[in-house]
Amino acid sequence: MAMLQEFKEFAMKGNVIDLAVGVIIGAAFGKIVDSLVADVIMPPIGMLLGGLDFANYYVPLNGQAHNLSLAEAKKLGAVLAYGNFFTILLNFVILAFVIFQMVRLVAKLRRDEQPAPAAPAEAAPPSEDIVLLREIRDSLRK
Repeated sequence: MAMLQEFKEFAMKGNVIDLAVGVIIGAAFGKIVDSLVADVIMPPIGMLLGGLDFANYYVPLNGQAHNLSLAEAKKLGAVLAYGNFFTILLNFVILAFVIFQMVRLVAKLRRDEQPAPAAPAEAAPPSEDIVLLREIRDSLRK
């Protein structure tokens, strides 16, 4: 029972909830970036490089013909699928850049929210007792 209570307290902490929300939003955003790269960015690049689907670019390693699709070539043996790798690499770069910008923005907002350090308070004038004691000290020195 104690372990269940500990888990409940752990799961209800704000950081765990924030992390869960971040993971869900990140997964959804990852799908958006996948679609952006696969459906918007890579088709023009593929057209410029020969008119094929860029994800189907590969180097056959078992003597397969070059005119096969990637799926067909994989059925016949090993292939080096560099087109698919570049597509996934581009997904990662875009996602990493956007996350970097988000973290940078949050850090900036947190810096702006922090109150400015208070100016040092002016020293209060010394009390009459202190002034009198200083006068006595100064007269004794003479």
